[in-house]
Amino acid sequence: MAAKSRTPSGTTQESKAGLQSGDDAFRVMQVGDIWVIVPSSEVESLQWELIEEASELLVAPFCRMEGPQVVVDLTDVDYFGSVFLSLLLRVERCVRKTGGTMAVCGASPRARELLRITNLDTIWPIYEDRLEALSALRSD
Repeated sequence: MAAKSRTPSGTTQESKAGLQSGDDAFRVMQVGDIWVIVPSSEVESLQWELIEEASELLVAPFCRMEGPQVVVDLTDVDYFGSVFLSLLLRVERCVRKTGGTMAVCGASPRARELLRITNLDTIWPIYEDRLEALSALRSD
């Protein structure tokens, strides 16, 4: 799993989650108290066979946190399918169970339409960009 976090000295640490034969499907970073999940375009072809591995790498850490605030930044993703939606729902379930909040940002018009059709836009606030999402979560 990728984790990018600011240390007290202000430096940044990052690692990546490669879920498809060496490809990096996700990056996860911490900006202050907020976790940001940045999927790459690789999630557009994420296969069901990888959902458990992805879930363990991406979802499990949020299930062990108390009240995580999570932003999913879809800037690099044009479209996605049911496998990625399932993964997002798993993240959201863990975040909500532990008293946290989740938001989405940077969705392309196609991704926004998919979120609207599936009514997921009623579950997650959707922001234009990461700065807007981070600002909104900080003010909660």
